[in-house]
Amino acid sequence: MKEPMDPTTITKKYRVLIADDEPIIREGIRDAIDWATLGMEVVGEAEDGEEALERVVDLDVDVVLVDMNMPFLNGIGLIRALQQKCPRCRYLIISGHDEFAYAQEAVRLGVEDYILKPVEAEQLYAALGRLRQRLDEEYQRTAYVRQAADQIERNIPLLRQRFCLEWLEGQIRERDLMEQLTFLRLPSTPPVQIGAVRWPAAEARKTVMRENDRQLFLYAVENIISELLEDRPHVLFRDAGGLIGICLWQEAPEEIAALLEQQISSCLNIAIHAHVEFHTGTLEETPGTYRLCRERVYGEVRLSPLVRRARQLIQEEYAERDLTLESLATRLQVSAVYLSRVLKKELDNSFVTLVTQARIRKAVQLLDSTMLPIHMIAERVGYDTQHYFSTAFKKAMGISPAQYRKDGGTGNRSSITQ
Repeated sequence: MKEPMDPTTITKKYRVLIADDEPIIREGIRDAIDWATLGMEVVGEAEDGEEALERVVDLDVDVVLVDMNMPFLNGIGLIRALQQKCPRCRYLIISGHDEFAYAQEAVRLGVEDYILKPVEAEQLYAALGRLRQRLDEEYQRTAYVRQAADQIERNIPLLRQRFCLEWLEGQIRERDLMEQLTFLRLPSTPPVQIGAVRWPAAEARKTVMRENDRQLFLYAVENIISELLEDRPHVLFRDAGGLIGICLWQEAPEEIAALLEQQISSCLNIAIHAHVEFHTGTLEETPGTYRLCRERVYGEVRLSPLVRRARQLIQEEYAERDLTLESLATRLQVSAVYLSRVLKKELDNSFVTLVTQARIRKAVQLLDSTMLPIHMIAERVGYDTQHYFSTAFKKAMGISPAQYRKDGGTGNRSSITQ
């Protein structure tokens, strides 16, 4: 791996242009100075201000020795023009006039030094030495800033993970949210889905599982999650206990949690619990949705494999007209009476209530994100008639689907997130 650059060891040869309308002056300056010792090189000359302006830009000059009284464009005019085109250039004036007005204007323009003709080599060398020192200091500062920017760029993925963890655990102040989202180049809109993935076996076997193996499995789980999310903008983060959080800014399929569990089980032969929740609140309300996801994945430990599979099938097939308690029990190879009893015992809800919640949850999503007619939404979520759908929706949400859409999505959302 390449070692990071140390700005204190940087050496740079500065490029110099001599602008003076007298050839003998230009030649004298060029020959009188040991440019190599100063860490400089003369890359060009110009005999008037307009030529100097053009050559400074073309030759990428760092330092310009400027004669104040050149034709076409005098020294002050040249410096003003170059400040627009080459703001990092530095200037050293050589003038045959000891005029206060010139000196005053030169100071205002940030000229490094003002030397009167005839030029003494020692005086010019000393002035160039001081200028070289200031350029080195500036170049070093720039190098440090560039190195810091490069370091930040390399660490952006880690910084995003740390930010999302602190944000969803409620540790980021509201007034800092937008600033940090912008800095990390994350969307400024609230995530559309929040999720949590838990591997209970790793927690139970922490004392006997090698930490290296545990980390490798968690890393593999994260890779599978990212693959299933494809190119959707998202951030995965991990808390101290190994719980993996998901922050998603583009909607994934509603059955994504079930897909995650199936794929991870198939690829890694481990059982994980996943829960993904739609987030319809503000940026500041996002931690609340994450808390709900955490509660769900930690609550999964109480559920039997039968109930978890039954709930998964309901979430996947709620829109099927022929989904009944009996058909579900047949697929799970248990009696309808037994299935009904364990659903009520472990989820505190009946089969009908679970199907209704899944249907209303999807209906709310369609009402929020589409302009589909209500009768089409009713069909998509599994209802035979708009009337039956509207009755069920009003019972769950407290208002009709039409009123919900008209009011911009207000209602009793808690009834569909249980």
